[in-house]
Amino acid sequence: MSSRIDQSLSYLNNLKKIPVEAGNVDCLFSTKSFKTELLKQIEKAKKRIYLTALYLEADEAGEDILNALYLAKKNTPELDIVVLIDYHRAQRGLIGSKKSSATNTTWYQEVARVEGLGISIVGIPVKRKELFGVQHLKGFIFDDEILYSGASFNNIYLNQHDKYRLDRYWLIENKKLANSMVEFLQNSILNTAAVASLNTETITPFPDLKVAHKKLSRALKESRYSFIEEDCTDQLSIVPISGLGARKNRLNKTIRKIFQSATKEVVLFTPYFNLPKALAKDINALLKRGVELTIVVGDKTANDFFIPESEPFRTISALPYLYECNLKQFCKTHQTSIAQGQLNIHLWKAGNNSFHLKGIYSDKRFVMLTGHNLNPRAWRLDLENGLLIDDPKQQLEGLLQDELSEILINTTRINEYTDITDISLYPENVKKLLMRMRRLKADKLVKGLI
Repeated sequence: MSSRIDQSLSYLNNLKKIPVEAGNVDCLFSTKSFKTELLKQIEKAKKRIYLTALYLEADEAGEDILNALYLAKKNTPELDIVVLIDYHRAQRGLIGSKKSSATNTTWYQEVARVEGLGISIVGIPVKRKELFGVQHLKGFIFDDEILYSGASFNNIYLNQHDKYRLDRYWLIENKKLANSMVEFLQNSILNTAAVASLNTETITPFPDLKVAHKKLSRALKESRYSFIEEDCTDQLSIVPISGLGARKNRLNKTIRKIFQSATKEVVLFTPYFNLPKALAKDINALLKRGVELTIVVGDKTANDFFIPESEPFRTISALPYLYECNLKQFCKTHQTSIAQGQLNIHLWKAGNNSFHLKGIYSDKRFVMLTGHNLNPRAWRLDLENGLLIDDPKQQLEGLLQDELSEILINTTRINEYTDITDISLYPENVKKLLMRMRRLKADKLVKGLI
């Protein structure tokens, strides 16, 4: 076992890293401060703004962001402004909403007719259909500063009204890291023929992107963030990492190495409890060797697919209950570790708000900031990235502890697996669907796709 730990630690130690000053790293704790910081960074940028997210929604908060980008371009014409989002997601409405010809892309086009094309809004088609994988790279670059979050741009992520979706929000000022992230986007994605402009009058249909898309998919599996290596021995440093696909996925491998190298304690944030088999295996091994594990997971009511019983039932609304069943089984399996205080499961719930945090904190040294969902779908299909922070002298320990303390305010610890609602008490429509899936053994298939 010690050999596996040593090998995993050696892997993490030998990654090429970018040194960073502790004073240039900060953390925000609320969706309100996230939006305020976004608008501030857009306003003060002088050279470049690169925003990478799943989507930019046609709602009030999305409009605030897009208007701010156009105003920044007007005030500083030489600003290079690029928004990179998922090609397919941009051309449909919200899940469950009525079909309409009005989509995010039609909104981008309408604004561009008035404001011009000084801003590039680019769609990345990771797979031929959204069902098979999405553009899930994260990170907002303003000149030499990075605001890293798993959030996208819409009313709930930016707390436009009285409801929010909580994420993580980390600020890092580092020219080399910012350059590396922008160059990755330019060289690996923007300079290919596989992407499409989403705010021009005509959007290239996917069949016309097909050949270039295949090349892009193959290339992204091998792509790396590029930078000149420096000696970072015993220094605070950062590694930008990307990953796509089940095989040779560098991000997935690094995440596994974090769990495999841990000897004292690990904190895991995840909105959905549906771990890939490989990661579940690593977590089981971690518990067996006595490592303390804290998992902060969203309550089913804090899931973005949750629909109250008062609203009409839709099949998609069963997902939060399926995740909860997974969690209950995990807690039942590891009840002894929970009782001994080695395993701490915290359920996050704050009114009708939702939970979208992802990431890992291991042995007060390795920190993974990521938008990676850590589920079978993302593990195999989505284009993901993350920033691995190596903090050998615990210079960020105070910030990380403050962040964790703020998050835990709205959580409840699971003391017994029976604290989690049993399927027999679920709404009738949900219970029937889940029981039918179990009988047909379809639940395992579905878990592999979500």
